[in-house]
Amino acid sequence: MRLYAAIDLHSNNSVLVILNQSDKVVYEKRHPNDLPTILAQLKPHKKSIQAIAVESTYNWYWLVDGLLEAGYEVKLVNTVAVKTYDGLKYTSDEHDARHLAHLLRLGILPTAYIYPKEERAVRDLLRKRAQLVRDRVTHILSIQNLVTRNSGKQITQAGIRRLDENTLGLFCGGNAFRVMAIKSSLEILRCLDGQIAVLERKALEQAKVKPEFKQVTTIDGIGEILGMTIMYEAGDMERFEEVGQFASYARCVGSSRWSNGKKKGENNRKNGNKYLAWAFVEAAHHAVQYNERVKKFYQRKKARTNSVVAWKAVAHKLARACYHVVKDRIAFDEARAFA
Repeated sequence: MRLYAAIDLHSNNSVLVILNQSDKVVYEKRHPNDLPTILAQLKPHKKSIQAIAVESTYNWYWLVDGLLEAGYEVKLVNTVAVKTYDGLKYTSDEHDARHLAHLLRLGILPTAYIYPKEERAVRDLLRKRAQLVRDRVTHILSIQNLVTRNSGKQITQAGIRRLDENTLGLFCGGNAFRVMAIKSSLEILRCLDGQIAVLERKALEQAKVKPEFKQVTTIDGIGEILGMTIMYEAGDMERFEEVGQFASYARCVGSSRWSNGKKKGENNRKNGNKYLAWAFVEAAHHAVQYNERVKKFYQRKKARTNSVVAWKAVAHKLARACYHVVKDRIAFDEARAFA
Protein backbone atom coordinates (compact mmCIF):
# COMPACT_ATOMS: atom_id res chain seq x y z
CA MET A 1 0.00 0.00 0.00
CA ARG A 2 1.27 3.45 -0.89
CA LEU A 3 1.29 6.00 1.90
CA TYR A 4 1.71 9.78 1.82
CA ALA A 5 2.84 11.77 4.86
CA ALA A 6 2.69 15.45 5.73
CA ILE A 7 3.92 17.45 8.69
CA ASP A 8 2.32 20.72 9.77
CA LEU A 9 5.34 22.35 11.40
CA HIS A 10 5.16 24.92 14.21
CA SER A 11 7.70 26.55 16.50
CA ASN A 12 7.48 23.93 19.26
CA ASN A 13 5.36 21.08 17.90
CA SER A 14 4.39 19.31 14.70
CA VAL A 15 1.29 17.50 13.48
CA LEU A 16 2.14 14.31 11.58
CA VAL A 17 -0.48 12.82 9.26
CA ILE A 18 -0.19 9.73 7.04
CA LEU A 19 -2.79 8.99 4.36
CA ASN A 20 -3.22 5.94 2.19
CA GLN A 21 -3.96 6.02 -1.55
CA SER A 22 -7.67 6.38 -0.80
CA ASP A 23 -7.11 9.44 1.40
CA LYS A 24 -7.92 7.47 4.52
CA VAL A 25 -6.04 8.57 7.63
CA VAL A 26 -3.57 5.89 8.70
CA TYR A 27 -1.85 7.96 11.38
CA GLU A 28 -2.51 11.38 12.87
CA LYS A 29 -0.94 12.85 15.99
CA ARG A 30 0.73 15.98 17.37
CA HIS A 31 4.32 15.64 18.59
CA PRO A 32 6.95 17.93 20.13
CA ASN A 33 9.65 19.11 17.75
CA ASP A 34 11.92 16.19 18.48
CA LEU A 35 13.47 14.36 15.52
CA PRO A 36 13.89 10.92 17.18
CA THR A 37 10.21 10.99 18.24
CA ILE A 38 8.99 11.81 14.73
CA LEU A 39 11.27 9.22 13.12
CA ALA A 40 10.04 6.58 15.56
CA GLN A 41 6.43 7.21 14.50
CA LEU A 42 7.34 7.05 10.82
CA LYS A 43 9.47 3.90 11.08
CA PRO A 44 6.63 1.29 10.99
CA HIS A 45 5.41 2.80 7.71
CA LYS A 46 8.80 3.63 6.13
CA LYS A 47 8.69 1.10 3.28
CA SER A 48 5.26 2.30 2.15
CA ILE A 49 5.76 6.07 2.49
CA GLN A 50 6.25 7.56 -0.98
CA ALA A 51 7.22 11.03 0.25
CA ILE A 52 6.79 13.43 3.16
CA ALA A 53 5.53 17.00 2.72
CA VAL A 54 6.96 19.52 5.19
CA GLU A 55 5.80 23.11 5.54
CA SER A 56 8.38 25.71 4.53
CA THR A 57 8.40 27.59 7.83
CA TYR A 58 11.34 29.49 9.31
CA ASN A 59 12.49 26.43 11.28
CA TRP A 60 12.41 23.61 8.73
CA TYR A 61 16.17 22.89 8.52
CA TRP A 62 16.43 20.36 11.35
CA LEU A 63 13.36 18.41 10.27
CA VAL A 64 14.03 18.23 6.53
CA ASP A 65 17.71 17.40 7.06
CA GLY A 66 16.82 14.66 9.56
CA LEU A 67 14.21 13.11 7.28
CA LEU A 68 16.54 13.15 4.28
CA GLU A 69 19.35 11.56 6.27
CA ALA A 70 16.90 8.86 7.41
CA GLY A 71 16.25 7.98 3.76
CA TYR A 72 12.85 9.60 3.16
CA GLU A 73 11.93 11.58 0.07
CA VAL A 74 11.00 15.06 1.29
CA LYS A 75 8.94 17.73 -0.44
CA LEU A 76 9.31 21.22 1.01
CA VAL A 77 5.93 22.90 0.63
CA ASN A 78 5.57 26.34 -0.95
CA THR A 79 2.94 27.43 1.57
CA VAL A 80 2.09 30.66 -0.28
CA ALA A 81 1.02 28.68 -3.34
CA VAL A 82 -1.14 26.19 -1.43
CA LYS A 83 -4.82 27.03 -1.81
CA THR A 84 -7.63 25.78 0.39
CA TYR A 85 -11.36 26.05 -0.09
CA ASP A 86 -12.37 29.54 1.08
CA GLY A 87 -15.85 28.40 2.13
CA LEU A 88 -14.62 26.16 4.94
CA LYS A 89 -15.90 27.29 8.33
CA TYR A 90 -13.44 25.31 10.39
CA THR A 91 -9.84 24.28 9.86
CA SER A 92 -7.18 22.95 12.19
CA ASP A 93 -3.55 21.86 12.12
CA GLU A 94 -4.71 18.29 11.49
CA HIS A 95 -6.84 19.48 8.58
CA ASP A 96 -3.89 21.42 7.12
CA ALA A 97 -1.60 18.39 7.34
CA ARG A 98 -4.22 16.15 5.72
CA HIS A 99 -4.64 18.68 2.92
CA LEU A 100 -0.89 18.71 2.24
CA ALA A 101 -0.78 14.91 2.18
CA HIS A 102 -3.77 14.90 -0.18
CA LEU A 103 -2.06 17.30 -2.61
CA LEU A 104 1.10 15.19 -2.38
CA ARG A 105 -0.87 12.07 -3.32
CA LEU A 106 -2.42 13.83 -6.31
CA GLY A 107 0.98 15.07 -7.48
CA ILE A 108 -0.08 18.73 -7.42
CA LEU A 109 1.71 19.87 -4.25
CA PRO A 110 3.46 23.25 -4.81
CA THR A 111 7.03 22.74 -3.69
CA ALA A 112 9.90 25.02 -2.70
CA TYR A 113 13.66 24.75 -3.12
CA ILE A 114 15.55 22.77 -0.50
CA TYR A 115 18.75 24.75 -0.10
CA PRO A 116 21.85 22.51 0.16
CA LYS A 117 22.80 21.91 3.78
CA GLU A 118 26.54 22.31 3.17
CA GLU A 119 26.10 25.87 1.84
CA ARG A 120 23.75 27.24 4.50
CA ALA A 121 26.42 28.18 7.05
CA VAL A 122 28.19 30.64 4.73
CA ARG A 123 24.85 31.98 3.55
CA ASP A 124 23.80 32.62 7.15
CA LEU A 125 27.14 34.35 7.76
CA LEU A 126 26.51 36.67 4.82
CA ARG A 127 22.98 37.33 6.05
CA LYS A 128 24.35 38.34 9.44
CA ARG A 129 26.81 40.65 7.68
CA ALA A 130 23.91 42.23 5.74
CA GLN A 131 22.01 42.78 9.01
CA LEU A 132 25.00 44.53 10.57
CA VAL A 133 25.41 46.71 7.47
CA ARG A 134 21.78 47.81 7.80
CA ASP A 135 22.34 48.55 11.50
CA ARG A 136 25.40 50.61 10.60
CA VAL A 137 23.39 52.67 8.13
CA THR A 138 20.78 53.29 10.83
CA HIS A 139 23.39 54.81 13.18
CA ILE A 140 24.97 56.87 10.40
CA LEU A 141 21.59 58.35 9.49
CA SER A 142 20.86 59.00 13.16
CA ILE A 143 24.07 61.01 13.56
CA GLN A 144 23.46 62.93 10.34
CA ASN A 145 19.94 63.82 11.48
CA LEU A 146 21.17 65.00 14.89
CA VAL A 147 23.86 67.16 13.32
CA THR A 148 21.59 68.72 10.67
CA ARG A 149 18.73 69.30 13.08
CA ASN A 150 20.87 71.07 15.66
CA SER A 151 23.46 72.89 13.53
CA GLY A 152 21.94 73.22 10.08
CA LYS A 153 25.08 71.63 8.64
CA GLN A 154 25.55 68.49 6.58
CA ILE A 155 28.03 65.77 7.49
CA THR A 156 29.22 62.89 5.31
CA GLN A 157 29.98 59.33 6.36
CA ALA A 158 33.69 60.12 6.14
CA GLY A 159 33.13 63.21 8.28
CA ILE A 160 31.32 61.14 10.90
CA ARG A 161 34.30 58.83 11.26
CA ARG A 162 36.60 61.84 11.76
CA LEU A 163 34.56 63.23 14.64
CA ASP A 164 36.41 63.78 17.91
CA GLU A 165 35.78 65.61 21.19
CA ASN A 166 36.47 69.06 19.70
CA THR A 167 34.40 68.71 16.51
CA LEU A 168 31.54 67.05 18.38
CA GLY A 169 31.09 70.16 20.46
CA LEU A 170 30.93 72.35 17.35
CA PHE A 171 28.24 70.24 15.71
CA CYS A 172 26.19 69.95 18.90
CA GLY A 173 26.39 73.57 20.04
CA GLY A 174 28.29 72.49 23.14
CA ASN A 175 25.29 70.58 24.50
CA ALA A 176 26.56 67.66 26.60
CA PHE A 177 23.47 65.49 26.03
CA ARG A 178 23.70 65.78 22.25
CA VAL A 179 27.40 64.98 22.40
CA MET A 180 26.58 61.90 24.47
CA ALA A 181 23.91 60.79 21.97
CA ILE A 182 26.32 61.03 19.03
CA LYS A 183 29.17 59.41 20.96
CA SER A 184 26.98 56.41 21.75
CA SER A 185 26.26 55.90 18.05
CA LEU A 186 29.95 56.37 17.22
CA GLU A 187 30.91 53.62 19.67
CA ILE A 188 28.39 51.24 18.09
CA LEU A 189 29.59 52.23 14.61
CA ARG A 190 33.16 51.29 15.45
CA CYS A 191 32.02 47.98 16.86
CA LEU A 192 29.89 47.27 13.77
CA ASP A 193 32.79 48.16 11.46
CA GLY A 194 34.98 45.65 13.23
CA GLN A 195 32.41 42.86 13.22
CA ILE A 196 31.51 43.43 9.55
CA ALA A 197 35.20 43.22 8.62
CA VAL A 198 35.56 39.94 10.55
CA LEU A 199 32.49 38.39 8.88
CA GLU A 200 33.60 39.51 5.43
CA ARG A 201 37.06 38.05 5.92
CA LYS A 202 35.69 34.73 7.15
CA ALA A 203 33.08 34.54 4.38
CA LEU A 204 35.71 35.13 1.71
CA GLU A 205 37.89 32.42 3.26
CA GLN A 206 35.10 29.85 3.28
CA ALA A 207 33.12 30.74 0.15
CA LYS A 208 33.70 28.85 -3.07
CA VAL A 209 32.74 30.71 -6.22
CA LYS A 210 30.70 28.55 -8.58
CA PRO A 211 31.98 28.63 -12.18
CA GLU A 212 28.76 30.19 -13.49
CA PHE A 213 29.04 33.09 -11.01
CA LYS A 214 32.63 34.10 -11.83
CA GLN A 215 31.47 36.94 -14.11
CA VAL A 216 28.99 38.43 -11.63
CA THR A 217 31.52 40.96 -10.33
CA THR A 218 31.75 42.44 -13.84
CA ILE A 219 28.29 43.91 -13.20
CA ASP A 220 28.53 47.52 -12.08
CA GLY A 221 27.75 47.89 -8.39
CA ILE A 222 28.49 44.26 -7.51
CA GLY A 223 31.76 43.66 -5.71
CA GLU A 224 33.19 40.51 -4.21
CA ILE A 225 31.00 40.42 -1.09
CA LEU A 226 27.75 41.36 -2.86
CA GLY A 227 28.60 38.83 -5.56
CA MET A 228 28.97 36.14 -2.88
CA THR A 229 25.69 37.21 -1.29
CA ILE A 230 23.85 36.97 -4.62
CA MET A 231 25.40 33.57 -5.38
CA TYR A 232 24.46 32.06 -2.03
CA GLU A 233 20.95 33.54 -2.03
CA ALA A 234 20.18 32.54 -5.62
CA GLY A 235 21.20 28.93 -5.11
CA ASP A 236 20.79 26.69 -8.15
CA MET A 237 20.09 29.02 -11.09
CA GLU A 238 18.75 26.13 -13.17
CA ARG A 239 15.50 26.37 -11.24
CA PHE A 240 14.78 29.69 -12.95
CA GLU A 241 13.74 28.89 -16.51
CA GLU A 242 13.22 32.53 -17.49
CA VAL A 243 14.76 35.84 -16.50
CA GLY A 244 11.39 37.08 -15.21
CA GLN A 245 11.26 34.26 -12.67
CA PHE A 246 14.61 35.26 -11.23
CA ALA A 247 13.67 38.96 -11.17
CA SER A 248 10.44 38.04 -9.38
CA TYR A 249 12.33 35.90 -6.85
CA ALA A 250 14.57 38.91 -6.19
CA ARG A 251 11.45 41.02 -5.50
CA CYS A 252 12.25 43.30 -8.41
CA VAL A 253 8.89 42.84 -10.13
CA GLY A 254 5.72 44.78 -9.33
CA SER A 255 2.92 42.95 -7.52
CA SER A 256 -0.06 44.88 -8.86
CA ARG A 257 -3.21 43.11 -10.12
CA TRP A 258 -4.98 44.56 -13.19
CA SER A 259 -8.27 43.87 -14.95
CA ASN A 260 -9.81 45.67 -17.92
CA GLY A 261 -7.06 48.25 -17.85
CA LYS A 262 -7.67 49.13 -14.20
CA LYS A 263 -5.63 48.37 -11.13
CA LYS A 264 -7.69 46.10 -8.85
CA GLY A 265 -5.20 45.60 -6.05
CA GLU A 266 -1.85 44.11 -5.16
CA ASN A 267 -0.60 40.59 -4.69
CA ASN A 268 1.86 39.49 -2.02
CA ARG A 269 4.88 41.78 -2.40
CA LYS A 270 6.85 39.66 0.07
CA ASN A 271 7.00 36.66 -2.25
CA GLY A 272 10.63 35.98 -3.04
CA ASN A 273 13.95 36.41 -1.30
CA LYS A 274 14.32 39.57 0.80
CA TYR A 275 18.08 39.15 1.12
CA LEU A 276 18.50 38.95 -2.65
CA ALA A 277 16.29 42.01 -3.02
CA TRP A 278 18.48 43.91 -0.55
CA ALA A 279 21.65 42.86 -2.40
CA PHE A 280 20.40 44.22 -5.74
CA VAL A 281 19.24 47.50 -4.18
CA GLU A 282 22.71 47.86 -2.60
CA ALA A 283 24.25 47.15 -5.99
CA ALA A 284 21.95 49.75 -7.55
CA HIS A 285 23.24 52.47 -5.20
CA HIS A 286 26.85 51.64 -6.03
CA ALA A 287 26.16 51.41 -9.77
CA VAL A 288 24.44 54.82 -9.86
CA GLN A 289 27.36 56.33 -7.97
CA TYR A 290 30.10 55.02 -10.25
CA ASN A 291 28.51 54.40 -13.68
CA GLU A 292 27.39 57.40 -15.73
CA ARG A 293 25.03 55.41 -17.97
CA VAL A 294 23.28 53.85 -14.97
CA LYS A 295 23.13 57.26 -13.28
CA LYS A 296 21.36 58.80 -16.28
CA PHE A 297 18.88 55.91 -16.35
CA TYR A 298 18.17 56.46 -12.64
CA GLN A 299 17.71 60.21 -13.13
CA ARG A 300 15.28 59.72 -16.04
CA LYS A 301 13.25 57.25 -14.01
CA LYS A 302 13.27 59.47 -10.93
CA ALA A 303 12.05 62.47 -12.96
CA ARG A 304 8.99 60.49 -14.09
CA THR A 305 8.24 58.74 -10.79
CA ASN A 306 10.15 59.05 -7.51
CA SER A 307 13.46 57.97 -6.02
CA VAL A 308 12.16 54.71 -4.49
CA VAL A 309 10.74 53.50 -7.80
CA ALA A 310 13.90 54.62 -9.59
CA TRP A 311 16.15 52.62 -7.24
CA LYS A 312 13.99 49.54 -7.72
CA ALA A 313 14.10 50.03 -11.49
CA VAL A 314 17.90 50.01 -11.42
CA ALA A 315 17.86 46.94 -9.15
CA HIS A 316 15.52 45.23 -11.61
CA LYS A 317 17.89 45.93 -14.49
CA LEU A 318 20.83 44.57 -12.51
CA ALA A 319 18.89 41.43 -11.52
CA ARG A 320 18.05 40.72 -15.15
CA ALA A 321 21.65 41.36 -16.16
CA CYS A 322 22.85 39.00 -13.42
CA TYR A 323 20.59 36.23 -14.74
CA HIS A 324 22.04 36.49 -18.25
CA VAL A 325 25.62 36.82 -17.00
CA VAL A 326 25.25 33.63 -14.97
CA LYS A 327 23.24 31.65 -17.51
CA ASP A 328 25.36 32.57 -20.52
CA ARG A 329 28.63 32.90 -18.56
CA ILE A 330 29.43 36.23 -20.20
CA ALA A 331 30.69 39.58 -18.92
CA PHE A 332 28.27 42.40 -18.12
CA ASP A 333 27.28 44.65 -21.05
CA GLU A 334 26.03 47.97 -19.66
CA ALA A 335 24.89 49.21 -23.09
CA ARG A 336 22.61 46.20 -23.46
CA ALA A 337 21.34 46.28 -19.87
CA PHE A 338 20.65 50.04 -19.76
CA ALA A 339 19.84 50.78 -23.40
